[in-house]
Amino acid sequence: MRDIVVLIFLSGCIIAALKQPWWGVLSLAIFSYLNPHAYAWGFVRSLPVYYVLFLTVAFRTFTAKDKQPLPKDWRIPVFIMLWLYFGITTTQAYMQDEAWRKYLEVTKIYIPFYFTLVLINTRHKLYCLIVTIAASIGIIAVKGGLFAILKGFSARVYGPPGTQFGENNAFAVAVLIIIPLILIWQKEELRPWLKKGLLFAVPLTYACSLCSWSRGALLTMTALTLMLIWQSKRKYLGIPLVFAGAFFVKDYLPQEWFGRMETLETYDQDASAMGRILAWTDGWNHTLEHPFIGSGFDGWIFVTQLDWHSSYVEMFSEHGFIAFGLWLSLILGTVINLTNLPKKTRGVEGMEWVAHYCFMLRASLICYMVGTAFLGLSYWDLLYHLIFIAVLLKKFALEELDEKRGNTSFKRSSITTSRPKISAQGILQLQSKKLLS
Repeated sequence: MRDIVVLIFLSGCIIAALKQPWWGVLSLAIFSYLNPHAYAWGFVRSLPVYYVLFLTVAFRTFTAKDKQPLPKDWRIPVFIMLWLYFGITTTQAYMQDEAWRKYLEVTKIYIPFYFTLVLINTRHKLYCLIVTIAASIGIIAVKGGLFAILKGFSARVYGPPGTQFGENNAFAVAVLIIIPLILIWQKEELRPWLKKGLLFAVPLTYACSLCSWSRGALLTMTALTLMLIWQSKRKYLGIPLVFAGAFFVKDYLPQEWFGRMETLETYDQDASAMGRILAWTDGWNHTLEHPFIGSGFDGWIFVTQLDWHSSYVEMFSEHGFIAFGLWLSLILGTVINLTNLPKKTRGVEGMEWVAHYCFMLRASLICYMVGTAFLGLSYWDLLYHLIFIAVLLKKFALEELDEKRGNTSFKRSSITTSRPKISAQGILQLQSKKLLS
């Protein structure tokens, strides 16, 4: 039965992509993050579902008329340079077979972002993409939160099988990243029942992340909570709610959970933590010896004993400092852009949405920066989705700002030109009339 449901859903996504190509972008996001065919039991699990949908969207992208040219944004050429640089380092990788396989996987992740940039050409479509990503991960997060509460946080929660965040630590960070996206959705939503339901989903998502037993997620959760409280206009309500929630949850968390979290302070006595530090040290020392090419994809197999367990270490260890600089500039540059963009629209009537979108996207990116400091997720598609959503946000915001300024200038010029013109002779006549009177 599940196979039939998934097959019907896939058929619907393909038909939607053929009808409206930008719906295909949303469908790709669903199958990338939710991965619904992985929940089937039969033949659908072995079908190349994502690639069938990918080819459909690719065909419709090149035949579609309703698309825009690539935005003129510095992040796009930097992203392309990063992908090309991966190709250079792969030719010099230690593990050639594994490296080329990984390079093809990364390429398959990167190419669909072209569809996003040219087909998501309005603010409404961008909002729909944000909602789709939030819903795809949020459905599993809410389910995991309910499971965590019913089990008393004693069992761990895992992500959708077959995705980049199926593992519990990665899933914990992913669900925290999408909380700001859920809040964008909640603010824009007009249906009262759904608006309240989205607010209720936030604490369930927190519970889901807690039940992952991830130490990195705890740090990410702390950073996200502080950012949300700082941004909130009702801090007098937000702070008590956080403390009340923490006080309530602590009585239900098992002692083993606290024992795992305490290793953040006693990391030097934890074998897992010390293994990560050893891998980071080996990666750094190897990169100093090979600063331009690193070790290539999956180079940890040759360089050290464990996986990198850090996106930052993974990037410079596998591809050198040039690739690391390109990658980090995409992240930090986007954070800076999301900080500066609201200043341009401040005080402009009808553009309050820009500041809200910018803050929430920036919060998601900071969650990624904190959470993946302990997870090797530098090729994560969710990261690049956030970056390119920020690119499109900037484009639409500046276009709307120019339009509003243009309308204001037109109104002023119309008022000026509508005033009657008086000749010099008319002025003399008016003055003489005043003297006579």
